[in-house]
Amino acid sequence: MAAVVPISRPGIAPLEAPRLAHYLAVGLIAGAIIALQIAVMRVFAVGSWSHFGSLVVSLAMLGFSLSSVVIFAGKGWFDRHWQGAATVALLLIGPLAVGSNLVAQTVPFNAIFLVSDPQQKWRLLANFLLYLLPFLAGAFFLGIVFLKSRTAFGRVYFADLTGSGLAGLVVLVSLYLFAPETIIVVPLLLWAAGSLLWFAAFGAWKSVVAGAVVAALSIAGYLMLPGLTGIPDIAVSQYKGVAYARNFPDGKRIYRSVSPFGDLQVYASSYMHFAPGLSDNAAFGMPEVPANTYVGMYRDGDGPEGIMRNLAPAEQVYFRYLPMHYPYVIKQKPKTFVVQFGGGISTQAALNAGSTSVTVAESNPMTLRAFRDSVLRDVTGNILAEPRIKVIDYDGRLFLANTAERYDVIDLSLADSVGLSNPGGFAISEKYAYTREAMLSYMHALADGGVLSITLWNKEEPPKSVLKLYSTVAEAARTFDRQGAANDIFAVSSYLSTTTVLFKRGGFTEAEIKTLRDYTKSMSWEEVYYPGIVYDGSGAQKVLDDYRASIFGSGQDATLTQPADASAPANPDCDPTAPADPTLDACADAGAGPQVLPATALQRMTWHALLTGGWEKLANDYVFDARALSNDQPYFAAYVKVADLPRTLDRLDLFQDDWGYLLIWATLGIACITAASLVLLPVIFGWRIVFSRSRGKLGTILYFACLGLGYIMVEVGLISRFTVALANPTVSASVLISSMLVFSGLGSLFAERIFDRARTLLPVVLLTVCVLLLAYGFYLSPVLDRIGAYPYAVRLLLCFLLVSPPAFLMGMPMATAMTWLARLGKEHLFVWAWGINGCFSVIGSAAVPIVATSFGLSAVLQWAAMAYVVAIPAFFAVLLPSKAPALRVVPA
Repeated sequence: MAAVVPISRPGIAPLEAPRLAHYLAVGLIAGAIIALQIAVMRVFAVGSWSHFGSLVVSLAMLGFSLSSVVIFAGKGWFDRHWQGAATVALLLIGPLAVGSNLVAQTVPFNAIFLVSDPQQKWRLLANFLLYLLPFLAGAFFLGIVFLKSRTAFGRVYFADLTGSGLAGLVVLVSLYLFAPETIIVVPLLLWAAGSLLWFAAFGAWKSVVAGAVVAALSIAGYLMLPGLTGIPDIAVSQYKGVAYARNFPDGKRIYRSVSPFGDLQVYASSYMHFAPGLSDNAAFGMPEVPANTYVGMYRDGDGPEGIMRNLAPAEQVYFRYLPMHYPYVIKQKPKTFVVQFGGGISTQAALNAGSTSVTVAESNPMTLRAFRDSVLRDVTGNILAEPRIKVIDYDGRLFLANTAERYDVIDLSLADSVGLSNPGGFAISEKYAYTREAMLSYMHALADGGVLSITLWNKEEPPKSVLKLYSTVAEAARTFDRQGAANDIFAVSSYLSTTTVLFKRGGFTEAEIKTLRDYTKSMSWEEVYYPGIVYDGSGAQKVLDDYRASIFGSGQDATLTQPADASAPANPDCDPTAPADPTLDACADAGAGPQVLPATALQRMTWHALLTGGWEKLANDYVFDARALSNDQPYFAAYVKVADLPRTLDRLDLFQDDWGYLLIWATLGIACITAASLVLLPVIFGWRIVFSRSRGKLGTILYFACLGLGYIMVEVGLISRFTVALANPTVSASVLISSMLVFSGLGSLFAERIFDRARTLLPVVLLTVCVLLLAYGFYLSPVLDRIGAYPYAVRLLLCFLLVSPPAFLMGMPMATAMTWLARLGKEHLFVWAWGINGCFSVIGSAAVPIVATSFGLSAVLQWAAMAYVVAIPAFFAVLLPSKAPALRVVPA
């Protein structure tokens, strides 16, 4: 009798049964990589205009993709030298992190000039290539470890994910202890501990000593080299607010506090002026404008948010010339609520106007701590100790959505003012205080006859963000009071300064309208809407055409849209270029009436269309996207319509204020090209192996592509969603990433129990993930609103647990499939699959902001859910055995 025995193929010997020390080392190294991601985000946030979160995540994923391609191409060499390769990669992580960060500060880039200065594109590329290096070294180490321990992949993967997740929490706590310029110490310490533990686990004591020396030199170099070389710790853009404050001759930092909520600094200078929307008439109506009125507060270098000093009684008439005074023109001794305390100007205006009580909300605890510090107490006269003030230490939007209190005035003046007034453009960030749902919460919290007052920066030409605000308020007003919305609104603007919208519950009376109009005229602001306004729409289409021609037309097109006699004054003695003389002005009667700026005409036609009909046509005809904000699309960004994107390529200099949106499209294009290249390289260099030794190749590729795309879209998309409850993107990223990775790690460990029944159980797991993601897409927002009203520690815990059900299940598919590839002897697909997963993670992280701005955050989860559905049939290709091995007969 003879037995049939398969001939085993030579392969890469697995890492000998990993011990606890190996698992701990892998967890620490993986944790160091995640900690480095968060640290680099903090460096970008302080030095530039954005944390570039999706790009940093893409860098890490790109490192895994590129390393898998190299390992695939050089599998024979890595088979023979895996220990040396892993050692070199491990020892390089720290020095590369230090060196890349230091060199990156010598090639700073300014994101707002990406579309106008060709050098900025190369500087940005240099930064990304530099920061890629340490992630690439870490990816090589982990890739080699995964390959050599593939028979125990589920447990090693558990160590990788869990270590990464716990490191996120370590970084979150460390942000209280380390300033942004020293935060990279945290991943360096994790890397040092992991390296020493890894070498000790093998008994390689010489390597332990070498690792300790390299770690000590790396940490010392990170802390000391900037001072020795003159290179800044973080090269802050010269156009950021804090850079101006530092350059004032008498500029002086009087306060600083670091935390996960940002790097909060306060500067004082006699050159500092912050008059948000101040009427030009203040110079004529006041005996003397108060001097040295403000100190400037900066968060991660952005600002300033003005902190007003305690004005003397004779100076307090100053408040009357600020637009946040509007509601107090018609409301006497009101009960007031300030949605965001910020620098405290709205609160001071409310107190000065005679409010009987002022409830202020501030979600950033570091702001409240700063105002209670002795330095700012002296500046503000200890405003928070004022008997009439009550402080709510979380998001005012969430408080108003859940309170039974009713207020006479609710003020939302320049909330998040930094994000909406940067000189030159906006990053893509969520503005939940301005969404339709938020506006409805404010309106419901008004007492009968109460007034909601919203002031926003109006610094764009053509107008963009103000139109989004108008459409958002109008939608909420029509929902709240369908029949009387047209009588509930009063709106004014000041060109290239601010706009203010008032909503009155129950509608404005004729006397109130007259009072408000008289006040507007006394301040020389422009009326853009009031109940009963006479609207002449004869020139509406021309204004829209002119704005489109100014962006996408040729010079000839723009000229054709001008009035025929626009350049010819009616009075031949009128010289419009001569300085105006009020007493001898030949042009005084040249026109038939006052000239209306195109921006003002556009705002008037916008309100007319919103409240009387025709908004859909106007929005379609206008050159920029003016859709309302919602909790699903909370963005003052993405103004360029998708259909117009190809037309921007030859005139990018016109879109500098939308650089964030254009950058994510460019990132997606680069990510797709890079991912395609990395997927195809193994085919080019190893096509005989790929196409001759394994069955189910295309299905396997599709499966791992879906997992990479789906997982990263959930992770990055939920970071934006959780900002609703956690009120800070850094905290949201740390908590969300930690929770996702910890619970996914537990899922990968649990997956060992279903390996043998994977054919029937894993499709059920994938389908359950899909159902959960769809449910989260539809129902997560109100849940987060509720969570946001709890104390912060409770919010952190609830958010950490909230994501656990899908995250736990999402940890199973990767571990299960990789284990089956190892069992079936598909060694080459094992390497390639890991790289494909990373490639599509790069694409997914770049796609999230585009999907979110174009279709909504819920669509991000829906797309991820579809990816997991597609993975179900693809999984069966993973289970196909390799080609039947050669057989030989062996005597029994």
